[in-house]
Amino acid sequence: IDGYHISTLLLTFFFRHMPDLIRQGHVYIAQPPLYRIEIGKEVHWAGTDEEKERIVSGARSNANPTISRFKGLGEMFPQQLKVTTLHPATRRLLKVELLDELQTDRTFQDLMGKRTEARYEFLMANAGLADNLDV
Repeated sequence: IDGYHISTLLLTFFFRHMPDLIRQGHVYIAQPPLYRIEIGKEVHWAGTDEEKERIVSGARSNANPTISRFKGLGEMFPQQLKVTTLHPATRRLLKVELLDELQTDRTFQDLMGKRTEARYEFLMANAGLADNLDV
């Protein structure tokens, strides 16, 4: 959830003011990695807990991996962002699609509107769907 507030702001903007960009398939969300894993002199990046475990379990038995967990883009150096999130060969992109525009409109209204109780209800109803909670 951490870091998604910026994505939500931008998606709200695109949905409200440039919905055709979304409809035509031109809007993507770049996904930075969650983990930086150092094993000896090698650096690996993992976007999920499963990837992290696969990298660590594939290391030599005497290796002592150093694992860093990122909570948001502000914790990464610009060069790290360039390599992991912006470079076309290594970045991960999520394509934004409008499956139900009416429901999407309601969701953005709940998340970005003035009614804090609607935002609270949305978060409570969907909290169980969140992965990688850091509480």
